[in-house]
Amino acid sequence: MDLTVLPRRTADELAAMRAAGRVVAQTLAAVRAAAVPGARLRDLDDLAQTTIREAGATSSFLGYKPGWAPTAYNGALCLSPNEVVVHGRPSGRRLGDGDLLSVDCGAIVDGWHGDAAVTVQVGAGDQPDDARLVTATEEALAAGIAAAVPGATLLDVAQAIDTVARGYGYAHLPDHGGHGIGRSMHEPPFVPNRPSAGLDRVRLHAGSTLAIEPMLLAGGERYKHKKDGWAVVTADGSRAAHVEHTVAVTDDGPVVLTAP
Repeated sequence: MDLTVLPRRTADELAAMRAAGRVVAQTLAAVRAAAVPGARLRDLDDLAQTTIREAGATSSFLGYKPGWAPTAYNGALCLSPNEVVVHGRPSGRRLGDGDLLSVDCGAIVDGWHGDAAVTVQVGAGDQPDDARLVTATEEALAAGIAAAVPGATLLDVAQAIDTVARGYGYAHLPDHGGHGIGRSMHEPPFVPNRPSAGLDRVRLHAGSTLAIEPMLLAGGERYKHKKDGWAVVTADGSRAAHVEHTVAVTDDGPVVLTAP
């Protein structure tokens, strides 16, 4: 069986990605603290742009235009509240008490990218269903990271994530997932969150770098796009959570490059 082997990052390249990852972590921490009832999504994005710039980095997202997108992206963050799963754009919308907000951020240092996401419960309201969804998504991410060891394949990572999601009874966002990362924010391979054909042919080794990002849905897996062509929303209006880390595979185990 032919195996696909990922690029092997050097120690210096991983150090640059770690520097980018620290900027992402710092930005997400600042945005998490500011995501309170009444805060505008646009103001959170302004905070992120300032934080990234003052750290001497540049945004991976601002101005990004993949082939499928109708317009270039207008912010440094993807801000996805409630039924928006991913790719929600900054706007004048104000957060309300009890909102569930996914925040995705990318930064570049010396040409190398870091990419991570968190999901935040806004306000002090008791939302046990949301808390359970966030916990499940974070546990799925942790399981996927733990599976990213030398000699493993992408099938091992997908199975680890999927086992947690199924154990909680949550659906995945279909045909979305993580990705390779390095000099570009999105590099091959696609990293699904559930098993699929061919994943056992992509082998991990020391120096591989992946962005692992489960997206779990409280309802069904059907989705649609908003009119802006960016935001992905659940078709049934159910809530979603999205978390992500950039991870390096090493001989000593997986290293989270976007940890604080």
